[in-house]
Amino acid sequence: MSDATNPTSATAPSSPGTSANTAGTPPPAGAGLSARQVQIRSLVQAAGMLPVLILLAIGFHVLGGHRFLSAQNLSIVAQQASINCVLGAGMTFVILTGGIDLSVGSILAASAMGALIVSLMGGLSWLAIPACLAVGLLIGLVNGSLVAFVKLPPFIVTLGTLTAVRGLARLMGADNTVFNPQLSYAWIGNDGINLLGFTIPWLAIIAIAVIVASWYVLRRTVLGVRIYAVGGNPAAARLSGINVPVVLMFVYALSGLLAGLGGVMSSARLYAANGLQLGQSYELDAIAAVILGGTSFVGGIGSIWGTLIGALIIAVLSNGLILVGVSDIWQFIVKGLVIIGAVALDRFRQGSGTRT
Repeated sequence: MSDATNPTSATAPSSPGTSANTAGTPPPAGAGLSARQVQIRSLVQAAGMLPVLILLAIGFHVLGGHRFLSAQNLSIVAQQASINCVLGAGMTFVILTGGIDLSVGSILAASAMGALIVSLMGGLSWLAIPACLAVGLLIGLVNGSLVAFVKLPPFIVTLGTLTAVRGLARLMGADNTVFNPQLSYAWIGNDGINLLGFTIPWLAIIAIAVIVASWYVLRRTVLGVRIYAVGGNPAAARLSGINVPVVLMFVYALSGLLAGLGGVMSSARLYAANGLQLGQSYELDAIAAVILGGTSFVGGIGSIWGTLIGALIIAVLSNGLILVGVSDIWQFIVKGLVIIGAVALDRFRQGSGTRT
């Protein structure tokens, strides 16, 4: 995406008589290319994975008996992509700082369990959504504290909380599914707004609102600049006066909060929550969406709009493979290959020096 650059990068002016491209310094992007070639490269970078999304949609529409692009199916795809969009937005913030959050699926499950339990408490049922968000935020703060202040590796911290929080989710429901047929906020997961004959699900509206808010924070606030700076070079960010631990606390807390929001959306759609199965492998889908969208694993480079495209690609794959009759076994294989391909694409971007 075109806005996916590192705002902290700068090029020092060369001294008189010194070549701009000294030994050991890579040539600037576009060096040796004609103006037309530079323009084409810029257009390709701006488009990102959007052409892939369009080709997938057209391909599945043709192979699936011209059912994929129907209004009803597109509404289903929007619902399927919405939760991953929300989780992917939080994951984008974390990966932009050079970290990772493997616990979002487990946080979603624990948050949803909390919401369902509170929703069954009669007079306290109105606290179900706040309780869900609070559980997610609290676990996110724990992750952030361990990464920012105890200085443990993000991979180890969130791998540990992935397992521990999954156990907590199972414990909260006594390892059973908690079901509430009278769930007060079920409209979030099952209703929508009718616009020109097309029903836009509330899940999709929430996802777009999260994406827009995330874009604003990352591209229009000082906090966003600091997030990119921490991911680009933590030591330089610290020397420039940025409070790196506070930034890290924020991104992990936000990831936890958005995972809690994902718990609201999931439980609203299902009228139920299960600590063992709900949210399983959601973290992998979120990571794949972020990397497919152009955010680099090394941090400092990325775009929230790219994450939206990545989440849509994964939803289109899941839905399209079902339409064309691919078994669930092969669906897992294809999605796994997509994740590997996303990481390979990230490595190619780094190796080629292209900043997307």
